[in-house]
Amino acid sequence: MTRVTIPIGPQHPLLKEPLSFMLTAEGERVVDSVLRLGYVHRGIERLAEERSWVQNVHLLERVCGICSHIHTTTYCQGVEALLELEVPPRAQMIRTLMCELERIHSHLLWLGVLAENVGFTTIFMYSWRDREMVLDIMEDLSGGRIAHAVNIIGGVRIDPDAEQLDSIRRGLDKLQQQVDTLLDVVQHERSLRVRTQHVGRTTKELVRRHCVVGPVARAVGIDEDIRRDAPYAAYDRLSFKVITESGGDVWATALVRVRETSESLSLCHQILDQLDPGDVATRAGRRVPAGEVVSRAEAPRGEVIYYIRSAGTDKPARLKIRTPTLPALSLLGEQLRDIKLADVPVVLSGVDLCIACADR
Repeated sequence: MTRVTIPIGPQHPLLKEPLSFMLTAEGERVVDSVLRLGYVHRGIERLAEERSWVQNVHLLERVCGICSHIHTTTYCQGVEALLELEVPPRAQMIRTLMCELERIHSHLLWLGVLAENVGFTTIFMYSWRDREMVLDIMEDLSGGRIAHAVNIIGGVRIDPDAEQLDSIRRGLDKLQQQVDTLLDVVQHERSLRVRTQHVGRTTKELVRRHCVVGPVARAVGIDEDIRRDAPYAAYDRLSFKVITESGGDVWATALVRVRETSESLSLCHQILDQLDPGDVATRAGRRVPAGEVVSRAEAPRGEVIYYIRSAGTDKPARLKIRTPTLPALSLLGEQLRDIKLADVPVVLSGVDLCIACADR
Protein backbone atom coordinates (compact mmCIF):
# COMPACT_ATOMS: atom_id res chain seq x y z
CA MET A 1 0.00 0.00 0.00
CA THR A 2 1.24 3.49 -0.87
CA ARG A 3 2.56 5.58 2.04
CA VAL A 4 1.50 9.22 2.28
CA THR A 5 3.08 11.91 4.49
CA ILE A 6 0.52 14.23 6.07
CA PRO A 7 1.69 17.48 7.75
CA ILE A 8 -0.19 18.76 10.81
CA GLY A 9 0.89 22.17 12.06
CA PRO A 10 2.51 24.37 13.03
CA GLN A 11 -0.79 26.15 12.31
CA HIS A 12 -3.79 23.85 12.33
CA PRO A 13 -7.39 24.01 13.66
CA LEU A 14 -6.65 20.95 15.81
CA LEU A 15 -3.76 22.62 17.65
CA LYS A 16 -4.13 25.17 20.44
CA GLU A 17 -0.49 26.19 20.06
CA PRO A 18 2.09 25.84 17.28
CA LEU A 19 3.89 22.52 16.91
CA SER A 20 4.41 20.30 13.90
CA PHE A 21 3.68 16.64 13.20
CA MET A 22 4.60 14.73 10.07
CA LEU A 23 2.34 11.67 9.99
CA THR A 24 3.06 8.76 7.69
CA ALA A 25 -0.11 6.91 6.72
CA GLU A 26 -0.96 3.79 4.80
CA GLY A 27 -4.57 4.20 3.77
CA GLU A 28 -6.47 5.26 6.89
CA ARG A 29 -3.85 4.00 9.36
CA VAL A 30 -0.97 6.02 10.82
CA VAL A 31 2.26 4.01 10.79
CA ASP A 32 4.77 6.64 11.95
CA SER A 33 5.02 10.21 13.22
CA VAL A 34 7.74 12.83 13.61
CA LEU A 35 7.41 15.74 16.04
CA ARG A 36 9.02 19.17 15.74
CA LEU A 37 9.09 21.80 18.50
CA GLY A 38 10.60 25.26 18.84
CA TYR A 39 7.96 27.56 17.38
CA VAL A 40 7.21 29.48 20.59
CA HIS A 41 10.57 29.45 22.37
CA ARG A 42 10.83 32.60 24.48
CA GLY A 43 14.03 32.03 26.44
CA ILE A 44 12.34 32.44 29.82
CA GLU A 45 15.04 30.59 31.78
CA ARG A 46 17.72 32.93 30.39
CA LEU A 47 15.55 35.99 30.99
CA ALA A 48 15.14 34.93 34.64
CA GLU A 49 18.89 35.25 35.16
CA GLU A 50 18.70 38.93 34.18
CA ARG A 51 15.86 39.86 36.54
CA SER A 52 15.60 40.16 40.30
CA TRP A 53 14.01 37.49 42.47
CA VAL A 54 10.88 39.62 42.79
CA GLN A 55 10.62 40.44 39.08
CA ASN A 56 10.85 36.75 38.24
CA VAL A 57 7.58 36.04 40.04
CA HIS A 58 5.76 37.96 37.32
CA LEU A 59 7.91 36.55 34.52
CA LEU A 60 7.39 32.92 35.54
CA GLU A 61 3.63 33.37 35.82
CA ARG A 62 3.74 33.69 32.04
CA VAL A 63 5.34 30.31 31.40
CA CYS A 64 1.80 28.99 30.97
CA GLY A 65 -1.52 30.78 30.69
CA ILE A 66 -3.58 27.86 32.00
CA CYS A 67 -1.48 26.94 35.05
CA SER A 68 0.17 30.27 35.81
CA HIS A 69 -0.32 30.14 39.59
CA ILE A 70 1.35 26.76 40.12
CA HIS A 71 4.53 28.02 38.43
CA THR A 72 4.86 30.95 40.81
CA THR A 73 3.98 28.70 43.75
CA THR A 74 6.78 26.29 42.83
CA TYR A 75 9.23 29.14 42.28
CA CYS A 76 8.33 31.02 45.46
CA GLN A 77 8.55 27.98 47.72
CA GLY A 78 12.00 27.25 46.30
CA VAL A 79 13.23 30.79 46.94
CA GLU A 80 11.64 30.73 50.41
CA ALA A 81 13.57 27.54 51.19
CA LEU A 82 16.85 29.28 50.28
CA LEU A 83 15.85 32.27 52.44
CA GLU A 84 14.70 29.94 55.27
CA LEU A 85 11.41 31.82 55.40
CA GLU A 86 8.37 30.46 57.21
CA VAL A 87 5.26 31.33 55.20
CA PRO A 88 2.18 32.09 57.38
CA PRO A 89 -0.46 29.32 57.46
CA ARG A 90 -3.17 31.59 56.06
CA ALA A 91 -0.96 32.42 53.08
CA GLN A 92 -0.31 28.72 52.48
CA MET A 93 -4.05 28.05 52.52
CA ILE A 94 -4.75 30.83 50.01
CA ARG A 95 -1.99 29.53 47.75
CA THR A 96 -3.51 26.05 47.89
CA LEU A 97 -7.00 27.39 47.21
CA MET A 98 -5.77 29.10 44.04
CA CYS A 99 -3.93 25.92 43.00
CA GLU A 100 -7.13 23.87 43.25
CA LEU A 101 -9.25 26.48 41.48
CA GLU A 102 -6.66 26.48 38.72
CA ARG A 103 -6.83 22.68 38.52
CA ILE A 104 -10.62 22.83 38.10
CA HIS A 105 -10.27 25.50 35.41
CA SER A 106 -7.63 23.46 33.55
CA HIS A 107 -9.59 20.18 33.65
CA LEU A 108 -12.81 21.80 32.44
CA LEU A 109 -10.93 23.51 29.63
CA TRP A 110 -9.38 20.16 28.66
CA LEU A 111 -12.75 18.40 28.66
CA GLY A 112 -14.18 21.07 26.36
CA VAL A 113 -11.27 20.82 23.92
CA LEU A 114 -11.57 17.02 23.84
CA ALA A 115 -15.34 17.17 23.26
CA GLU A 116 -14.98 19.70 20.44
CA ASN A 117 -12.29 17.64 18.71
CA VAL A 118 -14.48 14.53 18.70
CA GLY A 119 -17.52 16.50 17.48
CA PHE A 120 -19.36 16.62 20.83
CA THR A 121 -20.06 20.37 20.79
CA THR A 122 -22.69 20.24 23.54
CA ILE A 123 -20.19 19.12 26.17
CA PHE A 124 -17.71 21.69 24.86
CA MET A 125 -20.23 24.46 25.47
CA TYR A 126 -21.28 23.16 28.90
CA SER A 127 -17.77 22.60 30.25
CA TRP A 128 -16.52 25.98 29.05
CA ARG A 129 -19.61 27.65 30.49
CA ASP A 130 -18.83 26.03 33.85
CA ARG A 131 -15.19 27.04 33.51
CA GLU A 132 -16.33 30.66 33.43
CA MET A 133 -17.65 30.19 36.97
CA VAL A 134 -14.17 29.22 38.15
CA LEU A 135 -12.57 32.15 36.31
CA ASP A 136 -15.09 34.50 37.95
CA ILE A 137 -14.12 33.18 41.40
CA MET A 138 -10.40 33.63 40.69
CA GLU A 139 -11.05 37.11 39.32
CA ASP A 140 -12.96 38.01 42.47
CA LEU A 141 -10.03 36.82 44.59
CA SER A 142 -7.10 38.21 42.62
CA GLY A 143 -8.40 40.68 40.06
CA GLY A 144 -7.15 38.54 37.17
CA ARG A 145 -8.78 35.71 35.26
CA ILE A 146 -5.61 34.11 33.88
CA ALA A 147 -2.59 35.94 35.31
CA HIS A 148 -3.45 36.30 38.99
CA ALA A 149 -0.24 37.73 40.54
CA VAL A 150 -1.27 36.24 43.89
CA ASN A 151 2.11 34.87 45.02
CA ILE A 152 4.93 36.94 46.42
CA ILE A 153 8.12 35.67 47.99
CA GLY A 154 7.09 35.08 51.59
CA GLY A 155 3.36 34.62 51.08
CA VAL A 156 0.53 36.09 49.04
CA ARG A 157 -0.66 39.61 48.30
CA ILE A 158 -4.42 38.99 48.73
CA ASP A 159 -6.48 38.52 51.89
CA PRO A 160 -10.12 37.66 51.10
CA ASP A 161 -12.77 38.93 53.50
CA ALA A 162 -15.83 37.07 54.82
CA GLU A 163 -18.07 38.32 52.01
CA GLN A 164 -15.68 37.03 49.34
CA LEU A 165 -15.42 33.65 51.06
CA ASP A 166 -19.20 33.29 51.23
CA SER A 167 -19.42 34.14 47.53
CA ILE A 168 -16.81 31.47 46.75
CA ARG A 169 -18.75 28.85 48.72
CA ARG A 170 -21.92 29.59 46.76
CA GLY A 171 -20.06 29.40 43.48
CA LEU A 172 -18.43 26.08 44.42
CA ASP A 173 -21.78 24.58 45.44
CA LYS A 174 -23.28 25.51 42.09
CA LEU A 175 -20.24 24.23 40.23
CA GLN A 176 -20.42 20.87 42.02
CA GLN A 177 -23.83 20.21 40.47
CA GLN A 178 -22.44 20.92 37.02
CA VAL A 179 -19.39 18.70 37.54
CA ASP A 180 -21.64 15.83 38.67
CA THR A 181 -23.57 16.21 35.41
CA LEU A 182 -20.37 16.19 33.34
CA LEU A 183 -19.13 13.06 35.13
CA ASP A 184 -22.42 11.33 34.40
CA VAL A 185 -22.06 12.22 30.71
CA VAL A 186 -18.45 11.02 30.52
CA GLN A 187 -19.37 7.73 32.16
CA HIS A 188 -22.57 6.97 30.25
CA GLU A 189 -22.68 8.88 26.97
CA ARG A 190 -22.16 6.20 24.32
CA SER A 191 -20.88 8.49 21.56
CA LEU A 192 -18.08 9.94 23.74
CA ARG A 193 -17.15 6.51 25.01
CA VAL A 194 -16.94 5.01 21.50
CA ARG A 195 -14.69 7.85 20.30
CA THR A 196 -12.28 7.73 23.28
CA GLN A 197 -12.21 4.16 24.61
CA HIS A 198 -9.22 2.08 23.39
CA VAL A 199 -7.84 5.21 21.68
CA GLY A 200 -4.38 6.56 22.58
CA ARG A 201 -3.73 3.56 24.79
CA THR A 202 -0.51 3.34 26.75
CA THR A 203 0.92 1.12 29.47
CA LYS A 204 2.64 1.51 32.82
CA GLU A 205 5.92 0.43 31.23
CA LEU A 206 5.75 3.15 28.55
CA VAL A 207 4.69 5.79 31.06
CA ARG A 208 7.60 4.90 33.35
CA ARG A 209 10.06 4.80 30.45
CA HIS A 210 9.08 8.28 29.24
CA CYS A 211 8.69 9.68 32.80
CA VAL A 212 5.12 10.82 32.08
CA VAL A 213 3.25 12.25 35.07
CA GLY A 214 -0.16 13.61 36.03
CA PRO A 215 -3.57 12.42 34.78
CA VAL A 216 -2.05 10.49 31.87
CA ALA A 217 0.04 8.43 34.31
CA ARG A 218 -2.82 7.98 36.77
CA ALA A 219 -5.02 6.78 33.89
CA VAL A 220 -2.82 3.66 33.63
CA GLY A 221 -3.06 2.99 37.37
CA ILE A 222 0.07 4.76 38.64
CA ASP A 223 -0.94 6.00 42.08
CA GLU A 224 1.32 9.04 42.40
CA ASP A 225 0.54 12.65 43.28
CA ILE A 226 3.01 15.16 44.73
CA ARG A 227 0.24 16.79 46.77
CA ARG A 228 -0.05 13.59 48.83
CA ASP A 229 3.40 12.00 48.42
CA ALA A 230 5.50 15.12 49.10
CA PRO A 231 3.05 17.72 50.50
CA TYR A 232 3.75 21.40 49.95
CA ALA A 233 1.79 24.60 50.74
CA ALA A 234 -1.16 23.47 52.95
CA TYR A 235 -1.74 19.98 51.52
CA ASP A 236 -0.49 18.28 54.68
CA ARG A 237 -3.56 19.71 56.46
CA LEU A 238 -6.05 18.47 53.87
CA SER A 239 -7.45 15.07 52.93
CA PHE A 240 -8.26 13.90 49.41
CA LYS A 241 -8.23 10.79 47.24
CA VAL A 242 -5.77 10.32 44.39
CA ILE A 243 -7.88 9.29 41.39
CA THR A 244 -6.61 6.43 39.23
CA GLU A 245 -7.97 4.32 36.38
CA SER A 246 -6.57 1.26 34.64
CA GLY A 247 -7.65 1.68 31.01
CA GLY A 248 -4.72 3.82 29.88
CA ASP A 249 -6.78 5.35 27.07
CA VAL A 250 -8.33 8.78 26.49
CA TRP A 251 -11.59 7.71 28.11
CA ALA A 252 -9.73 6.67 31.30
CA THR A 253 -7.92 10.02 31.28
CA ALA A 254 -11.26 11.82 30.99
CA LEU A 255 -12.60 9.92 34.00
CA VAL A 256 -9.49 10.78 36.01
CA ARG A 257 -9.73 14.48 35.20
CA VAL A 258 -13.45 14.89 35.90
CA ARG A 259 -13.19 12.95 39.18
CA GLU A 260 -10.15 15.02 40.12
CA THR A 261 -12.30 18.10 39.57
CA SER A 262 -14.75 16.82 42.21
CA GLU A 263 -11.84 16.18 44.60
CA SER A 264 -10.57 19.71 43.99
CA LEU A 265 -13.99 21.13 44.85
CA SER A 266 -13.88 19.16 48.11
CA LEU A 267 -10.39 20.52 48.83
CA CYS A 268 -11.60 24.08 48.24
CA HIS A 269 -14.37 23.59 50.81
CA GLN A 270 -11.86 22.18 53.31
CA ILE A 271 -9.60 25.20 52.81
CA LEU A 272 -12.46 27.65 53.33
CA ASP A 273 -13.44 25.85 56.53
CA GLN A 274 -9.87 25.96 57.89
CA LEU A 275 -8.92 29.45 56.76
CA ASP A 276 -7.96 30.91 60.14
CA PRO A 277 -7.14 34.62 60.52
CA GLY A 278 -3.53 35.74 60.46
CA ASP A 279 -0.80 37.32 58.36
CA VAL A 280 -0.60 36.58 54.64
CA ALA A 281 3.08 37.36 54.09
CA THR A 282 6.50 37.38 55.71
CA ARG A 283 9.06 40.04 54.84
CA ALA A 284 11.79 38.75 52.51
CA GLY A 285 15.21 40.23 51.77
CA ARG A 286 16.25 41.35 48.30
CA ARG A 287 19.33 39.09 48.24
CA VAL A 288 19.08 35.32 48.50
CA PRO A 289 21.91 33.39 50.24
CA ALA A 290 24.12 31.26 48.04
CA GLY A 291 22.82 27.74 47.55
CA GLU A 292 20.64 25.57 45.36
CA VAL A 293 17.23 23.98 45.75
CA VAL A 294 14.79 21.74 43.88
CA SER A 295 11.13 22.71 44.29
CA ARG A 296 8.29 20.40 43.21
CA ALA A 297 4.53 20.80 42.87
CA GLU A 298 1.58 19.05 41.22
CA ALA A 299 0.34 21.12 38.29
CA PRO A 300 -2.97 20.21 36.60
CA ARG A 301 -1.01 18.24 33.96
CA GLY A 302 1.36 16.63 36.47
CA GLU A 303 4.53 17.26 38.42
CA VAL A 304 6.44 20.47 37.70
CA ILE A 305 10.01 20.87 38.94
CA TYR A 306 12.09 24.02 39.45
CA TYR A 307 15.84 23.93 39.98
CA ILE A 308 17.03 27.25 41.44
CA ARG A 309 20.63 28.23 42.19
CA SER A 310 21.70 31.43 43.95
CA ALA A 311 25.15 32.99 44.05
CA GLY A 312 24.18 35.28 46.93
CA THR A 313 23.04 38.19 44.74
CA ASP A 314 19.69 39.79 43.94
CA LYS A 315 19.26 37.59 40.83
CA PRO A 316 19.24 33.83 40.24
CA ALA A 317 22.48 32.31 38.98
CA ARG A 318 20.48 29.56 37.24
CA LEU A 319 16.85 28.58 36.93
CA LYS A 320 15.70 25.40 35.20
CA ILE A 321 12.08 24.32 34.72
CA ARG A 322 10.82 20.81 34.00
CA THR A 323 7.18 20.87 32.96
CA PRO A 324 4.87 17.83 32.64
CA THR A 325 4.20 18.42 28.93
CA LEU A 326 7.74 17.60 27.78
CA PRO A 327 7.71 13.89 28.73
CA ALA A 328 4.13 13.63 27.44
CA LEU A 329 5.37 14.85 24.06
CA SER A 330 8.01 12.12 23.99
CA LEU A 331 5.25 9.53 24.49
CA LEU A 332 3.25 10.79 21.49
CA GLY A 333 5.47 8.88 19.10
CA GLU A 334 4.13 5.67 20.64
CA GLN A 335 0.53 6.83 20.85
CA LEU A 336 0.38 8.08 17.26
CA ARG A 337 1.46 4.77 15.80
CA ASP A 338 -0.89 2.11 14.40
CA ILE A 339 -4.05 4.18 14.88
CA LYS A 340 -6.73 5.46 12.53
CA LEU A 341 -6.27 8.93 11.05
CA ALA A 342 -9.64 9.92 12.52
CA ASP A 343 -8.28 9.19 16.02
CA VAL A 344 -5.33 11.59 15.77
CA PRO A 345 -7.33 14.56 17.19
CA VAL A 346 -8.51 12.37 20.08
CA VAL A 347 -4.97 11.28 20.96
CA LEU A 348 -3.58 14.83 20.85
CA SER A 349 -6.49 16.13 22.94
CA GLY A 350 -6.08 13.35 25.49
CA VAL A 351 -2.48 14.28 26.25
CA ASP A 352 -3.44 17.93 26.96
CA LEU A 353 -0.37 19.52 25.41
CA CYS A 354 0.91 22.90 26.57
CA ILE A 355 3.55 23.97 24.08
CA ALA A 356 4.18 27.27 25.87
CA CYS A 357 5.20 25.24 28.95
CA ALA A 358 7.41 22.82 27.03
CA ASP A 359 9.04 25.37 24.70
CA ARG A 360 9.31 28.33 27.07
